[in-house]
Amino acid sequence: MANHRVAITGIGVISAIGRDVSEFWASLAAGKCGIRPLKSVDTATLRFRNGAEVEDYDSSGYFEEKRADFMDRFAQFAVIAGREAVAQAGIEWTPDLRENAGIVTGSCVGGQSAEDTGFVELYKLGRNRVHPLTIPKVMANAGASHLSMEFGITGPSYTISTACSSATHAIGQAYWMVRMGQVDLALAGGSEATFSVGILKAWEAMRVVSGDTCRPFSRNRTGMILGEGAAMMVLEPLDRARARGATVHGEIVGFGMSADASHITQPSSAGASRAMRAALRDAGLEPESIGYINAHGTGTQANDGTETAAIRAVFGAHADKLAVSSTKSMHGHALGAAGAIEAAATALALRNGLLPPTANYTQPDPECDLDVIPNIARPAEVEYALSNSFAFGGLNAVLALRR
Repeated sequence: MANHRVAITGIGVISAIGRDVSEFWASLAAGKCGIRPLKSVDTATLRFRNGAEVEDYDSSGYFEEKRADFMDRFAQFAVIAGREAVAQAGIEWTPDLRENAGIVTGSCVGGQSAEDTGFVELYKLGRNRVHPLTIPKVMANAGASHLSMEFGITGPSYTISTACSSATHAIGQAYWMVRMGQVDLALAGGSEATFSVGILKAWEAMRVVSGDTCRPFSRNRTGMILGEGAAMMVLEPLDRARARGATVHGEIVGFGMSADASHITQPSSAGASRAMRAALRDAGLEPESIGYINAHGTGTQANDGTETAAIRAVFGAHADKLAVSSTKSMHGHALGAAGAIEAAATALALRNGLLPPTANYTQPDPECDLDVIPNIARPAEVEYALSNSFAFGGLNAVLALRR
């Protein structure tokens, strides 16, 4: 089978720190934090009030009312990011390309707001029926389905749900499909919209959400901050992208995954290490060639120390020369979309020669003794980077990217 190099020719993002790629990158470069008091949901009964939401989002700016009625917020985000990625890639759709293009998306909770609204109707308001479109709005594959309809893509399209690794698994699968020649082009990424009282209550019960902000790798970190949004990438064979004169924003060169097989919520450094080694092996890279890691970096006590140990296990002495940052400190933890937003940040960092910082960093932690690019972005010419995603359930996914 063919073994193509795989180019990223389009990137689209909607997040708490930017409604498009240029806004998103400007915020990352400035170390701007998008964590603030939540407006889209009543937080009166919650122990935490802050989140990283797409501020003042209104679907009417993007969709006709009739179409928006069929789409939960998370699916709307998927299409918005997909439109930007496809426009940036300058794709000219032909019947043949539509049939030989694929879509792989990631989502952890799917149409959460539609589901929550339905439960409120039934159990709180005592009504006997819910919105007739609840099922099509709730299903986790709605993002992929609406993207297929948006662009008339009739090739393989599906959704992966592996908690916080969903989008990284999605991009990795799409990368392999393009590399092996199974599709001529792929639209891949993830989308999530988690801000409804029901799911926030569930996160509150886990006691992993910070009461103020997300401080990855900082000694006084107090937990994660939930985020929302979407990121999508257009992936195509590098030779085909060059032949049509497309702008190449970067290259995906490897993908690795693993399972901890140990605990449903507690991370394992061995599992994380296996996924990073698998990505390096798939890319044919030595650990010393990596210059930057966009860490999973949730800001919880358990994750950050475990991830540091995993990085040290894989990179040995080279770990001291690595730049590592968690952009979740700015755009929050977007669960099933996190890996896509972070892969986009990584590709943009390599392209622009500027590594985004770990924002909100205050105190070094001996357990997290890496160069975490505290608070201020750093100019650096890096050729290869990793983007890490380590999910609840112990399912890990890592992408290797090239400038």
